[in-house]
Amino acid sequence: MSEFQDKVVLVTGAGRGIGRAIAEAFAQQGALVAANDLTPINLDETVARIQSAGKRVREYIFDVAKKMPVQTMIEQILDDWGRIDILVNNAAVAPRAGLLEMDEWDWRRTIDVNLNGSFFTLQSVARVMREQGGGVVVNIASTSDRSAGFKDAPAYVASKAGLIGLTRAAARELAPHGIRVNAVCPGVIVPHSSSASTENRAGQHALSQDLLAEIPQQRLGRPEEVAAVVLFLSSSAAAYLTGQTINVDGGRAIV
Repeated sequence: MSEFQDKVVLVTGAGRGIGRAIAEAFAQQGALVAANDLTPINLDETVARIQSAGKRVREYIFDVAKKMPVQTMIEQILDDWGRIDILVNNAAVAPRAGLLEMDEWDWRRTIDVNLNGSFFTLQSVARVMREQGGGVVVNIASTSDRSAGFKDAPAYVASKAGLIGLTRAAARELAPHGIRVNAVCPGVIVPHSSSASTENRAGQHALSQDLLAEIPQQRLGRPEEVAAVVLFLSSSAAAYLTGQTINVDGGRAIV
């Protein structure tokens, strides 16, 4: 039996891409998945996919960028499932606009969702975990500060750098309560799993050969590869890891 059997896992931004892969991976391991997103447009498909596999999931449509909705969501999850064992902060937005062109709304919304939203959710869930005697938090950050694939995204880069700092500070503060907090930093990830060639995937995302040249494995990452690292960090095998930042970038950090 999986160690995640009957564990309650909250995944924010579970409607597509990495968030969906994480939600599905935990569900396949027998977890009770609380899947969050801003709208049901994509989340309905995530829920349907998990349910069609005979696994357990419930959807929670809330904007994590606002504190009151986050608190309401946590209360509903506790009413439904009784506890929260694992939190994965994945919800994010990434407007494309250069520093000199970006408007205030895009800047504020990006910080609100990517950084403030992670803080609000982490804070609320950590209070629950403290009462439970422990838990695990995994924040999905990014290698965007080092990658040409994130050109013209200053708000996104800043928000994800802030999330790494929040991860380290939270890990230090929450360790005495038995709560581990780590971050996973994906590189450039294809939105959906695919057996397509590197060239086709690179063309689909208009990525230059210069970007691929930065990646020793010479390919882009897949959502399920990020999900696998999240599951590891949430498992007992990572019991002595907290405050860490794990890159999932095909080895780009070693170039």
